[in-house]
Amino acid sequence: MTVATSEPETVPSESASAAEPESALATARRQLERAAAHLDIDPNVVERLKHPQRVQRVSLPLERDDGSVRVYTGYRAQHDSVRGPFKGGLRYHPDVSEEECIGLAMWMTWKCAVMDLPFGGAKGGIVVNPKDLSAEEKERLTRRFAQELRDVIGPMQDIPAPDMGTDAETMGWFMDAYSMQEGETIAGVVTGKPPVIGGSLGREEAPGRSVAIVAREACDYYDVPLEDVTVAVQGFGSVGANAARALEDWGATVVALSDVNGAIYDPDGLDTNDVMGHDERPGMVSGYDAPETLSNEALLELDVDVLIPAAVGNVITEANAGDVRADMVVEGANGPTTFAADAILDERGVQVVPDILANAGGVTVSYFEWLQDVNHRAWSLDRVNEELETKMLDAWNDVRRTYEADADLTWRDATYVVGLQRIVDAHTARGLWP
Repeated sequence: MTVATSEPETVPSESASAAEPESALATARRQLERAAAHLDIDPNVVERLKHPQRVQRVSLPLERDDGSVRVYTGYRAQHDSVRGPFKGGLRYHPDVSEEECIGLAMWMTWKCAVMDLPFGGAKGGIVVNPKDLSAEEKERLTRRFAQELRDVIGPMQDIPAPDMGTDAETMGWFMDAYSMQEGETIAGVVTGKPPVIGGSLGREEAPGRSVAIVAREACDYYDVPLEDVTVAVQGFGSVGANAARALEDWGATVVALSDVNGAIYDPDGLDTNDVMGHDERPGMVSGYDAPETLSNEALLELDVDVLIPAAVGNVITEANAGDVRADMVVEGANGPTTFAADAILDERGVQVVPDILANAGGVTVSYFEWLQDVNHRAWSLDRVNEELETKMLDAWNDVRRTYEADADLTWRDATYVVGLQRIVDAHTARGLWP
Protein backbone atom coordinates (compact mmCIF):
# COMPACT_ATOMS: atom_id res chain seq x y z
CA MET A 1 0.00 0.00 0.00
CA THR A 2 1.56 3.29 -1.11
CA VAL A 3 0.20 6.59 0.14
CA ALA A 4 0.94 10.09 -1.07
CA THR A 5 2.46 12.41 1.50
CA SER A 6 3.05 16.13 1.74
CA GLU A 7 6.38 17.59 2.77
CA PRO A 8 6.77 16.80 6.48
CA GLU A 9 6.52 19.63 8.96
CA THR A 10 9.34 19.55 11.48
CA VAL A 11 7.91 19.43 15.00
CA PRO A 12 10.28 19.81 17.94
CA SER A 13 10.11 16.94 20.39
CA GLU A 14 9.16 18.22 23.82
CA SER A 15 7.77 14.97 25.13
CA ALA A 16 8.78 13.26 28.32
CA SER A 17 11.31 10.46 28.16
CA ALA A 18 10.41 7.22 26.43
CA ALA A 19 10.25 5.54 29.81
CA GLU A 20 7.72 8.11 30.99
CA PRO A 21 5.35 9.02 28.13
CA GLU A 22 3.62 12.37 28.18
CA SER A 23 0.26 12.63 29.91
CA ALA A 24 -3.06 12.79 28.09
CA LEU A 25 -3.42 16.40 29.23
CA ALA A 26 0.02 17.43 27.91
CA THR A 27 -0.71 15.74 24.58
CA ALA A 28 -4.19 17.29 24.31
CA ARG A 29 -2.83 20.77 24.95
CA ARG A 30 -0.04 20.35 22.38
CA GLN A 31 -2.56 19.13 19.81
CA LEU A 32 -4.82 22.10 20.57
CA GLU A 33 -1.97 24.57 20.04
CA ARG A 34 -0.91 22.88 16.82
CA ALA A 35 -4.44 23.00 15.41
CA ALA A 36 -4.94 26.60 16.52
CA ALA A 37 -1.83 27.61 14.58
CA HIS A 38 -3.68 26.70 11.38
CA LEU A 39 -6.68 28.90 12.17
CA ASP A 40 -7.22 32.63 12.51
CA ILE A 41 -8.88 32.54 15.91
CA ASP A 42 -8.90 34.57 19.11
CA PRO A 43 -6.03 33.32 21.30
CA ASN A 44 -8.20 34.01 24.35
CA VAL A 45 -10.57 31.26 23.25
CA VAL A 46 -7.65 28.87 22.85
CA GLU A 47 -6.47 29.76 26.33
CA ARG A 48 -9.92 28.99 27.74
CA LEU A 49 -9.94 25.61 26.00
CA LYS A 50 -6.69 24.57 27.69
CA HIS A 51 -8.55 24.32 30.98
CA PRO A 52 -11.62 22.38 32.17
CA GLN A 53 -14.72 24.18 33.34
CA ARG A 54 -14.91 21.99 36.43
CA VAL A 55 -13.28 18.97 38.04
CA GLN A 56 -15.06 17.02 40.78
CA ARG A 57 -12.94 14.97 43.18
CA VAL A 58 -14.90 12.72 45.50
CA SER A 59 -14.13 10.21 48.23
CA LEU A 60 -15.95 6.91 47.95
CA PRO A 61 -16.07 4.77 51.10
CA LEU A 62 -16.83 1.14 50.28
CA GLU A 63 -17.69 -1.62 52.71
CA ARG A 64 -15.88 -4.67 51.41
CA ASP A 65 -17.40 -8.12 51.53
CA ASP A 66 -15.26 -8.97 54.56
CA GLY A 67 -16.69 -6.05 56.52
CA SER A 68 -13.66 -3.77 56.20
CA VAL A 69 -14.01 -0.26 54.78
CA ARG A 70 -11.77 1.18 52.09
CA VAL A 71 -11.99 4.70 50.70
CA TYR A 72 -11.47 5.14 46.95
CA THR A 73 -11.03 8.36 44.98
CA GLY A 74 -13.24 9.31 42.05
CA TYR A 75 -13.07 12.13 39.49
CA ARG A 76 -15.30 13.80 36.94
CA ALA A 77 -13.68 16.38 34.66
CA GLN A 78 -16.02 18.58 32.61
CA HIS A 79 -14.12 20.41 29.91
CA ASP A 80 -16.41 22.51 27.70
CA SER A 81 -20.19 22.73 27.29
CA VAL A 82 -20.51 25.50 24.72
CA ARG A 83 -22.16 23.13 22.22
CA GLY A 84 -24.30 21.18 24.67
CA PRO A 85 -24.24 18.92 27.77
CA PHE A 86 -20.98 17.28 28.79
CA LYS A 87 -20.47 13.75 27.47
CA GLY A 88 -17.83 11.15 28.24
CA GLY A 89 -16.95 7.83 29.81
CA LEU A 90 -16.32 6.57 33.32
CA ARG A 91 -13.31 4.29 33.75
CA TYR A 92 -12.32 2.07 36.66
CA HIS A 93 -8.55 1.67 36.57
CA PRO A 94 -5.62 1.95 39.00
CA ASP A 95 -4.02 4.72 36.89
CA VAL A 96 -7.02 7.06 36.82
CA SER A 97 -5.92 10.57 37.80
CA GLU A 98 -7.26 14.10 37.69
CA GLU A 99 -4.80 15.04 34.95
CA GLU A 100 -5.75 12.04 32.81
CA CYS A 101 -9.46 12.80 33.17
CA ILE A 102 -8.92 16.42 32.08
CA GLY A 103 -6.92 15.37 29.02
CA LEU A 104 -9.46 12.74 28.01
CA ALA A 105 -12.29 15.24 28.55
CA MET A 106 -10.56 17.62 26.14
CA TRP A 107 -10.38 14.86 23.53
CA MET A 108 -14.09 14.24 24.02
CA THR A 109 -14.78 17.92 23.34
CA TRP A 110 -12.94 17.72 20.02
CA LYS A 111 -14.49 14.35 19.18
CA CYS A 112 -18.06 15.59 19.68
CA ALA A 113 -17.32 18.68 17.60
CA VAL A 114 -15.74 16.67 14.78
CA MET A 115 -18.85 14.50 14.68
CA ASP A 116 -21.03 17.64 14.91
CA LEU A 117 -22.85 16.30 17.99
CA PRO A 118 -24.56 18.72 20.43
CA PHE A 119 -22.28 17.76 23.33
CA GLY A 120 -19.15 18.94 25.08
CA GLY A 121 -16.41 16.80 26.58
CA ALA A 122 -16.16 15.12 29.97
CA LYS A 123 -14.37 12.14 31.48
CA GLY A 124 -14.23 10.51 34.87
CA GLY A 125 -13.40 7.44 36.80
CA ILE A 126 -12.37 5.74 40.02
CA VAL A 127 -8.84 4.87 41.05
CA VAL A 128 -9.43 1.13 41.46
CA ASN A 129 -8.62 -2.17 39.82
CA PRO A 130 -12.09 -3.60 39.12
CA LYS A 131 -10.61 -7.11 39.03
CA ASP A 132 -9.96 -6.74 42.77
CA LEU A 133 -13.67 -6.19 43.45
CA SER A 134 -16.47 -8.72 43.66
CA ALA A 135 -19.55 -8.00 41.55
CA GLU A 136 -21.38 -6.86 44.70
CA GLU A 137 -18.51 -4.53 45.69
CA LYS A 138 -18.36 -3.03 42.20
CA GLU A 139 -22.10 -2.38 42.32
CA ARG A 140 -21.94 -0.69 45.73
CA LEU A 141 -18.99 1.44 44.62
CA THR A 142 -20.83 2.48 41.43
CA ARG A 143 -23.96 3.44 43.31
CA ARG A 144 -21.95 5.55 45.75
CA PHE A 145 -20.17 7.23 42.84
CA ALA A 146 -23.52 8.09 41.25
CA GLN A 147 -24.68 9.65 44.52
CA GLU A 148 -21.52 11.73 44.90
CA LEU A 149 -21.78 13.05 41.32
CA ARG A 150 -25.55 13.57 41.37
CA ASP A 151 -25.41 17.37 41.55
CA VAL A 152 -23.18 17.71 38.48
CA ILE A 153 -24.69 15.13 36.13
CA GLY A 154 -28.04 14.72 34.38
CA PRO A 155 -29.49 14.21 30.89
CA MET A 156 -29.27 17.94 30.13
CA GLN A 157 -26.07 18.56 32.11
CA ASP A 158 -23.55 15.67 31.89
CA ILE A 159 -24.16 12.19 30.51
CA PRO A 160 -21.59 9.50 31.48
CA ALA A 161 -20.95 6.32 29.50
CA PRO A 162 -18.87 3.13 29.90
CA ASP A 163 -15.10 3.10 29.45
CA MET A 164 -12.19 0.93 30.61
CA GLY A 165 -13.27 -1.31 33.48
CA THR A 166 -16.95 -0.43 33.17
CA ASP A 167 -19.73 -1.81 30.97
CA ALA A 168 -23.47 -1.84 30.31
CA GLU A 169 -24.16 -3.43 33.70
CA THR A 170 -22.22 -0.64 35.44
CA MET A 171 -24.25 1.98 33.60
CA GLY A 172 -27.45 0.22 34.64
CA TRP A 173 -26.45 0.46 38.31
CA PHE A 174 -25.44 4.08 37.87
CA MET A 175 -28.73 5.00 36.20
CA ASP A 176 -30.76 3.19 38.86
CA ALA A 177 -28.93 4.92 41.73
CA TYR A 178 -29.43 8.34 40.14
CA SER A 179 -33.09 7.62 39.36
CA MET A 180 -33.83 6.42 42.91
CA GLN A 181 -32.49 9.68 44.34
CA GLU A 182 -34.44 11.73 41.80
CA GLY A 183 -37.65 9.82 42.49
CA GLU A 184 -38.28 8.87 38.85
CA THR A 185 -36.68 6.75 36.14
CA ILE A 186 -34.31 8.92 34.15
CA ALA A 187 -32.81 6.68 31.47
CA GLY A 188 -31.03 9.54 29.71
CA VAL A 189 -28.61 10.22 32.58
CA VAL A 190 -26.13 7.70 31.12
CA THR A 191 -25.63 5.91 27.84
CA GLY A 192 -24.24 2.47 27.12
CA LYS A 193 -26.97 0.82 29.23
CA PRO A 194 -28.55 -2.57 28.53
CA PRO A 195 -31.26 -2.12 25.87
CA VAL A 196 -33.92 -3.46 28.25
CA ILE A 197 -33.59 -0.26 30.34
CA GLY A 198 -33.17 2.28 27.57
CA GLY A 199 -29.84 1.37 26.03
CA SER A 200 -29.36 1.43 22.28
CA LEU A 201 -28.86 -1.54 20.03
CA GLY A 202 -25.44 -1.39 18.39
CA ARG A 203 -23.84 0.79 21.10
CA GLU A 204 -21.22 -1.73 22.21
CA GLU A 205 -20.10 -2.46 18.66
CA ALA A 206 -20.12 1.17 17.55
CA PRO A 207 -16.53 2.30 18.33
CA GLY A 208 -15.04 -0.70 16.52
CA ARG A 209 -17.47 -0.33 13.65
CA SER A 210 -16.52 3.32 13.19
CA VAL A 211 -12.81 2.41 13.20
CA ALA A 212 -13.53 -0.04 10.39
CA ILE A 213 -15.57 2.52 8.43
CA VAL A 214 -12.81 5.13 8.66
CA ALA A 215 -10.11 2.59 7.78
CA ARG A 216 -12.15 1.55 4.74
CA GLU A 217 -12.60 5.14 3.61
CA ALA A 218 -8.91 5.93 4.15
CA CYS A 219 -7.87 2.95 2.02
CA ASP A 220 -10.31 4.04 -0.66
CA TYR A 221 -8.87 7.57 -0.52
CA TYR A 222 -5.45 6.16 -1.40
CA ASP A 223 -6.97 3.90 -4.11
CA VAL A 224 -6.12 0.66 -2.32
CA PRO A 225 -8.89 -2.00 -2.52
CA LEU A 226 -9.63 -3.62 0.83
CA GLU A 227 -9.02 -6.99 -0.81
CA ASP A 228 -5.34 -6.01 -1.05
CA VAL A 229 -5.04 -4.64 2.50
CA THR A 230 -3.38 -6.42 5.45
CA VAL A 231 -4.37 -5.37 8.96
CA ALA A 232 -2.86 -5.83 12.42
CA VAL A 233 -4.97 -5.06 15.50
CA GLN A 234 -3.47 -4.53 18.93
CA GLY A 235 -6.20 -5.15 21.49
CA PHE A 236 -8.88 -7.66 20.49
CA GLY A 237 -11.42 -6.35 22.99
CA SER A 238 -14.69 -4.66 22.16
CA VAL A 239 -13.20 -2.02 19.83
CA GLY A 240 -10.51 -4.15 18.21
CA ALA A 241 -12.67 -7.23 17.70
CA ASN A 242 -15.52 -5.34 16.06
CA ALA A 243 -13.13 -3.38 13.85
CA ALA A 244 -11.25 -6.49 12.76
CA ARG A 245 -14.38 -8.51 12.04
CA ALA A 246 -15.99 -5.71 10.02
CA LEU A 247 -12.84 -5.18 7.93
CA GLU A 248 -12.53 -8.90 7.29
CA ASP A 249 -16.20 -9.04 6.25
CA TRP A 250 -15.47 -6.22 3.79
CA GLY A 251 -12.52 -8.06 2.24
CA ALA A 252 -9.40 -7.10 4.19
CA THR A 253 -6.92 -9.70 5.48
CA VAL A 254 -6.39 -9.52 9.24
CA VAL A 255 -2.97 -11.03 9.93
CA ALA A 256 -2.37 -10.22 13.62
CA LEU A 257 -4.44 -9.82 16.78
CA SER A 258 -3.53 -9.45 20.44
CA ASP A 259 -4.83 -9.36 23.98
CA VAL A 260 -3.06 -8.28 27.16
CA ASN A 261 -1.07 -11.53 27.24
CA GLY A 262 0.37 -11.40 23.72
CA ALA A 263 -0.33 -11.58 19.99
CA ILE A 264 -0.99 -14.15 17.28
CA TYR A 265 0.18 -13.80 13.68
CA ASP A 266 -0.60 -15.54 10.41
CA PRO A 267 0.64 -13.85 7.21
CA ASP A 268 -2.08 -15.71 5.28
CA GLY A 269 -4.80 -14.23 7.45
CA LEU A 270 -6.68 -15.14 10.62
CA ASP A 271 -10.36 -16.02 10.86
CA THR A 272 -11.46 -13.22 13.21
CA ASN A 273 -14.77 -14.92 13.91
CA ASP A 274 -12.91 -18.03 15.07
CA VAL A 275 -10.83 -16.06 17.59
CA MET A 276 -12.71 -15.11 20.74
CA GLY A 277 -12.24 -11.51 21.84
CA HIS A 278 -10.64 -10.76 25.18
CA ASP A 279 -13.96 -9.30 26.39
CA GLU A 280 -15.70 -12.53 25.39
CA ARG A 281 -13.21 -14.85 27.06
CA PRO A 282 -9.97 -13.45 28.51
CA GLY A 283 -6.79 -15.08 27.27
CA MET A 284 -8.31 -16.66 24.19
CA VAL A 285 -6.36 -14.51 21.72
CA SER A 286 -2.86 -15.28 22.93
CA GLY A 287 -3.98 -18.85 23.63
CA TYR A 288 -5.28 -19.38 20.09
CA ASP A 289 -3.49 -21.95 17.95
CA ALA A 290 -1.85 -19.70 15.33
CA PRO A 291 1.29 -20.24 13.19
CA GLU A 292 3.23 -17.63 15.17
CA THR A 293 2.99 -15.80 18.49
CA LEU A 294 4.38 -12.33 19.17
CA SER A 295 4.56 -9.75 21.90
CA ASN A 296 2.23 -6.76 21.81
CA GLU A 297 5.27 -4.60 21.12
CA ALA A 298 6.31 -6.73 18.13
CA LEU A 299 2.80 -6.52 16.65
CA LEU A 300 3.21 -2.75 16.36
CA GLU A 301 6.26 -3.29 14.14
CA LEU A 302 4.73 -5.74 11.63
CA ASP A 303 4.96 -4.92 7.94
CA VAL A 304 1.24 -4.39 7.26
CA ASP A 305 -0.85 -1.87 5.37
CA VAL A 306 -3.03 -0.80 8.31
CA LEU A 307 -2.14 -0.88 11.99
CA ILE A 308 -4.97 -0.43 14.50
CA PRO A 309 -3.81 0.20 18.08
CA ALA A 310 -7.05 -0.51 19.95
CA ALA A 311 -5.85 -1.40 23.45
CA VAL A 312 -4.56 1.42 25.66
CA GLY A 313 -2.93 4.83 25.31
CA ASN A 314 0.74 5.69 24.76
CA VAL A 315 1.76 2.48 22.95
CA ILE A 316 3.39 4.23 19.98
CA THR A 317 6.06 6.44 21.48
CA GLU A 318 9.26 8.25 20.61
CA ALA A 319 11.07 5.00 21.39
CA ASN A 320 9.30 2.76 18.86
CA ALA A 321 7.76 5.10 16.25
CA GLY A 322 10.80 4.62 14.03
CA ASP A 323 10.11 0.87 13.95
CA VAL A 324 6.46 1.09 12.86
CA ARG A 325 6.34 -0.37 9.35
CA ALA A 326 2.63 0.05 8.63
CA ASP A 327 1.66 2.47 5.86
CA MET A 328 -1.25 3.76 7.92
CA VAL A 329 -2.21 3.87 11.59
CA VAL A 330 -5.92 4.09 12.41
CA GLU A 331 -6.31 4.78 16.12
CA GLY A 332 -8.88 2.64 17.92
CA ALA A 333 -7.80 3.38 21.50
CA ASN A 334 -7.82 6.84 23.06
CA GLY A 335 -4.42 8.48 22.71
CA PRO A 336 -2.34 5.50 21.54
CA THR A 337 0.22 7.77 19.83
CA THR A 338 2.24 10.32 21.78
CA PHE A 339 2.90 13.79 20.42
CA ALA A 340 6.57 13.04 19.78
CA ALA A 341 5.75 9.75 18.05
CA ASP A 342 3.23 11.55 15.85
CA ALA A 343 5.97 13.85 14.57
CA ILE A 344 8.26 10.89 13.82
CA LEU A 345 5.53 9.02 11.93
CA ASP A 346 4.74 12.16 9.94
CA GLU A 347 8.38 12.61 8.98
CA ARG A 348 8.50 8.97 7.85
CA GLY A 349 5.35 9.32 5.72
CA VAL A 350 3.17 7.07 7.90
CA GLN A 351 -0.40 8.37 7.76
CA VAL A 352 -2.16 8.53 11.14
CA VAL A 353 -5.95 8.81 11.31
CA PRO A 354 -6.69 10.03 14.84
CA ASP A 355 -8.84 8.52 17.54
CA ILE A 356 -11.17 11.50 17.78
CA LEU A 357 -12.43 10.61 14.31
CA ALA A 358 -11.85 6.87 14.03
CA ASN A 359 -13.37 5.64 17.29
CA ALA A 360 -16.08 8.31 17.49
CA GLY A 361 -18.76 5.72 16.76
CA GLY A 362 -19.11 5.17 20.50
CA VAL A 363 -20.12 8.72 21.36
CA THR A 364 -22.17 8.93 18.15
CA VAL A 365 -24.36 5.96 19.07
CA SER A 366 -24.41 7.28 22.64
CA TYR A 367 -26.00 10.38 21.11
CA PHE A 368 -28.50 8.15 19.35
CA GLU A 369 -29.22 6.42 22.67
CA TRP A 370 -29.74 9.77 24.37
CA LEU A 371 -32.17 10.80 21.63
CA GLN A 372 -34.07 7.54 22.07
CA ASP A 373 -34.25 8.06 25.84
CA VAL A 374 -35.42 11.67 25.81
CA ASN A 375 -37.96 10.89 23.08
CA HIS A 376 -39.02 7.55 24.60
CA ARG A 377 -38.74 5.80 21.24
CA ALA A 378 -36.33 2.96 20.47
CA TRP A 379 -34.54 2.50 17.14
CA SER A 380 -33.90 -0.73 15.26
CA LEU A 381 -30.33 -2.00 14.87
CA ASP A 382 -30.53 -1.36 11.13
CA ARG A 383 -31.45 2.27 11.74
CA VAL A 384 -28.64 2.69 14.26
CA ASN A 385 -26.06 1.29 11.84
CA GLU A 386 -27.40 3.32 8.92
CA GLU A 387 -27.35 6.54 10.95
CA LEU A 388 -23.85 5.73 12.20
CA GLU A 389 -22.59 5.13 8.67
CA THR A 390 -24.05 8.48 7.59
CA LYS A 391 -22.52 10.41 10.49
CA MET A 392 -19.11 8.78 10.04
CA LEU A 393 -19.06 9.50 6.31
CA ASP A 394 -20.11 13.12 6.90
CA ALA A 395 -17.30 13.56 9.43
CA TRP A 396 -14.76 11.79 7.22
CA ASN A 397 -15.65 14.01 4.26
CA ASP A 398 -15.41 17.17 6.39
CA VAL A 399 -11.93 16.13 7.53
CA ARG A 400 -10.89 15.00 4.03
CA ARG A 401 -11.83 18.35 2.50
CA THR A 402 -9.85 20.19 5.18
CA TYR A 403 -6.88 17.87 4.68
CA GLU A 404 -6.91 18.42 0.91
CA ALA A 405 -7.18 22.20 1.26
CA ASP A 406 -3.86 22.60 3.08
CA ALA A 407 -0.78 20.58 2.15
CA ASP A 408 0.80 21.32 5.55
CA LEU A 409 -1.91 19.46 7.46
CA THR A 410 -1.69 15.88 8.67
CA TRP A 411 -4.88 13.86 9.12
CA ARG A 412 -4.74 14.63 12.84
CA ASP A 413 -4.27 18.33 12.17
CA ALA A 414 -7.20 18.37 9.77
CA THR A 415 -9.44 16.57 12.24
CA TYR A 416 -8.57 18.99 15.04
CA VAL A 417 -9.06 21.99 12.75
CA VAL A 418 -12.59 20.82 11.91
CA GLY A 419 -13.49 20.31 15.55
CA LEU A 420 -11.76 23.40 16.89
CA GLN A 421 -13.35 25.68 14.30
CA ARG A 422 -16.82 24.51 15.36
CA ILE A 423 -16.04 25.05 19.03
CA VAL A 424 -14.56 28.50 18.40
CA ASP A 425 -17.58 29.48 16.30
CA ALA A 426 -19.88 28.42 19.15
CA HIS A 427 -17.86 30.39 21.72
CA THR A 428 -17.88 33.44 19.45
CA ALA A 429 -21.63 33.19 18.91
CA ARG A 430 -22.38 32.83 22.62
CA GLY A 431 -19.84 35.36 23.88
CA LEU A 432 -18.34 35.54 27.37
CA TRP A 433 -20.64 35.85 30.38
CA PRO A 434 -21.07 38.29 32.09
